[in-house]
Amino acid sequence: MLTPMVLIVLVVVLALSFDFVNGWNDSANAIATVVATRVMSPTTAVILATSLNLLGAMWGVEVADTMSKMIHVNSPALADNPNAVMEIVIAGLVSASVWAAAMTVLGMPISGTHSLVGGVIGAGVAAAGVQILVVKNINKTLMALLIAPAMGFLVAYFFYVALIWLTRRWRPTVMNRIFGRLQILSAGWMAFTHGTNDAQKVMGIITMALIAGHFQPAPAAGEGFHVQLWVKIACAAAISFGTAVGGWKVVKTLGHHLTKLGPPEGFAAETSASFVLMVAAYLGIPTSTTHTITGSILGLGATRGKSSVSWGLGEKIIWAWVFTLPTTAAMGGAFYFILHLLEA
Repeated sequence: MLTPMVLIVLVVVLALSFDFVNGWNDSANAIATVVATRVMSPTTAVILATSLNLLGAMWGVEVADTMSKMIHVNSPALADNPNAVMEIVIAGLVSASVWAAAMTVLGMPISGTHSLVGGVIGAGVAAAGVQILVVKNINKTLMALLIAPAMGFLVAYFFYVALIWLTRRWRPTVMNRIFGRLQILSAGWMAFTHGTNDAQKVMGIITMALIAGHFQPAPAAGEGFHVQLWVKIACAAAISFGTAVGGWKVVKTLGHHLTKLGPPEGFAAETSASFVLMVAAYLGIPTSTTHTITGSILGLGATRGKSSVSWGLGEKIIWAWVFTLPTTAAMGGAFYFILHLLEA
């Protein structure tokens, strides 16, 4: 049997690897529109996104708190295996990383959030059945799966309609110049909110394993959730490094293939998605930046008519989202059984 120390090292290494892959896939969320509109070069956009990802990851712990409570760490069903929680986390991280990496290579923008949640759910059920799941927190996350893209779509649609009405007398050259400058701010805000959501998810998973392995005390009644500083820095650095590498196939999918984007459209998409993500982070709801920005891009494209959006590509992306949860859950369960057999 592996010692708790070996297992926690595995958890941290795998968690940071997943954070890197998540940043690799999700780099498109922050920079796709600003690169597509030629407001910034890919290199400059990546530097901006990396820096603000890092800053956003250090901001708050509400999302991390929710992610750390996806399963009942002290469930009686796990009493016979003191390492069960860390095994569940390891299996969940491996499944999420494999799926996210595969989709990035294929150029499909998928949700790292739901990859990770699916992996942990599958591994948890394999370990101790459905009673181990914290249904309230899982439902909160899964509701965001449905609501976030819809909210991104609606907010972007109405925001862009209002924007066009307010600037209806402006010349196109003036529009592009002004919104080109504003888009630098909106892209930065998008990168910041990506850090506040996605890096915090992995912080929560690592903290859950630290508490389960008795490397960190559980918060006392009435005490706030605590993420150790080294965990924050490591997660922020890993997701920022992944963003710096950049999943360029995913960038092309979101920035060039869904709909035609100019600076006003890019500004509207990023601002709308960032608003939705900031509200979600404030409420402690793990939300997919991918789902939100994709919904926003589709929403502003829809303002110009049905033919302005590549709905066939949009359908393929949605199918990738649909398969994310069951696929990662199945892989999480399989990886847990393999790990448990190796430990026996």
